[in-house]
Amino acid sequence: MIKYKLKCENCENLFDSWFSSSSEFEKLKKKKFLNCHFCNSKNIDKTLMAPNILSFKSKKANKINNKKNHIKKKILEFQNFIKKNFEYVGNDFAYKARSLHYDNDKNYKGIFGNATKKQIRELQEEGIEANIFPWIEDKNN
Repeated sequence: MIKYKLKCENCENLFDSWFSSSSEFEKLKKKKFLNCHFCNSKNIDKTLMAPNILSFKSKKANKINNKKNHIKKKILEFQNFIKKNFEYVGNDFAYKARSLHYDNDKNYKGIFGNATKKQIRELQEEGIEANIFPWIEDKNN
């Protein structure tokens, strides 16, 4: 399939049309089957057009975008799971994590919040399970 931008030589309006091939366009034009949508004139010609070709770079960029969107979707799914199943403690994460770890009562809900890399490393050195998870804003909601 090929798409041409056509111009009516009578009213000078432009419009697009699809053809199975360039030879098909020529055949239809010769038989006077092409007409202007605006003035019904049969005096139709092709205009100059830039080809619409996907380059290797644009295909690669499209593939990267698809992967990026897939990863973003998965992160948002994990974030929703975390929000539903864990308690948000904000900037008190390191303090709360230590409190829960050293508390003898182990019946507690998991927590999530904000901590620096240094705080996470210190928690891990103490044997407290803590991990960094990428957090993104869902701009669609």
